[in-house]
Parts: sequence; structure tokens; C-alpha cells
Amino acid sequence: MSILSEQAAALLQISLTPEQLAQFEGYARELADWSQRMNLTAITEPEAVQVRHFLDSLSIVLAVTPYANLRLIDIGTGAGFPGLPLKIAFPEIHVTLMEATGKKITFLKHVIDTLGLKGIDTLNARAEDAGQMKEHRAHYDVVVARSVARMPVLVEYMLPLAKVNGRCVAMKGDTATTETGDAKRALSLLGGKVEHIKSIQLPGVADTHYLVTIQKIAATPSAYPRKPGTPSQKPLA
Repeated sequence: MSILSEQAAALLQISLTPEQLAQFEGYARELADWSQRMNLTAITEPEAVQVRHFLDSLSIVLAVTPYANLRLIDIGTGAGFPGLPLKIAFPEIHVTLMEATGKKITFLKHVIDTLGLKGIDTLNARAEDAGQMKEHRAHYDVVVARSVARMPVLVEYMLPLAKVNGRCVAMKGDTATTETGDAKRALSLLGGKVEHIKSIQLPGVADTHYLVTIQKIAATPSAYPRKPGTPSQKPLA
């Protein structure tokens, strides 16, 4: 994990302990092993995992600063990105990994148990359903998502889960600015305001990544999120 250790310090000012690096090693091993049996990720080469999965996930700190007892939910986490790396690096935060595919939830629970992580939960649900659940609606300080949907759809998944004055952070590619512009109406309806868009250049990666940070400035109307499938079929754009 030398690349992760060096670049986390250089790019993100994150210092990882030997114990945390050992947890990342264990995570990488389980990811490679399980990916042979199920569709988790095509990126399993050790150096690529360190940069494209772990370092990319930790780049969230350029948008929001973790603090003790911060409550974060990762929407459509898949194999655990970015939520699991954030939990390893910042054990004092509480993380919920939300994923609609049951087999991926099984993998996530296995990794959590294998690494001995505490203060981290899994939620087997779609975002449209979770956003209407009393125990999750307007419950989180930070809502994150990587490669889930275009922004007009994604903000309907994210904003209902955030507290007023909380933050939503969407990890995006080179369409970040265009997508965010397309989400103007959705943001207005759902109580969100774009705070900033930051670019990130990961070492050895040609494409520029972006973090779109949205502040929750007002309560989301109870009609949102709409029924499963409706946001993607009829985006608020």
C-alpha cells in the first residue's frame, strides 16, 4: 500500500497508520478474491486498486472534512466505494453503505467482519425507498455517491437523506459541470444549492475527476423521492 500511503499524504494530507494500511491490504485481497466469483469490479490489479478505488474514495476530504460522529451514507456503494475506504481512514465517523443488490451487501458485510470495523452499517435498499424511510430521511450529515446516475436523477436520491445544512457530494467525470447545470430545477425543488465543483487529478490517471458539493438549504418536500424507477424515467430537469 505504498502508493496509497504516499499519495494520501501528498494529495490529501491524510496520514494512515500501519494498522489502517493493513486493513486496506485486507480489503484489496477480498475485493480481488470475490471479483473472481461475482461482478464487483474489473479493477483488481493492486496498484490500480490503490489509486482508482482507495485514493479516489479518500478524495472526498477535498469537499467535506470528516469529524467525530459525522453520519455519512454512501448511495449505491457497490463494492464499498467511497464509503468503506473513508471508514478505514476515519474510524471516528459513522458510515452506512446502501446498496440495492443483495450479493454485494453480502460482500460488504464480509469485509466489515473481516476487518473488524465498528460503527458501520449496511442497508439493502434502493435510494427511492430509503429516502422515504423515517430512520434515514433527513438523517445524514454527508451523503456521497460515485458513478450512480446523472445529476438531475442523483440529487433526488441524495437530498432527501441529508439533514438541512448537510452536504451531498457527487463524484463525477468530465460531464460534471454540464450535468450540474441540467439539475438546476431539481435542486430548486428538492432544497439543494451547489456549493462548489472541485477537480481532482489522480496520479497516473489521464481523466480529471470532479467533486460536486451540494448544500441542503431547505427541507425536501415529502413527495420526493418518488417511487422506484420514476426519477430515472422522469428526471426533474
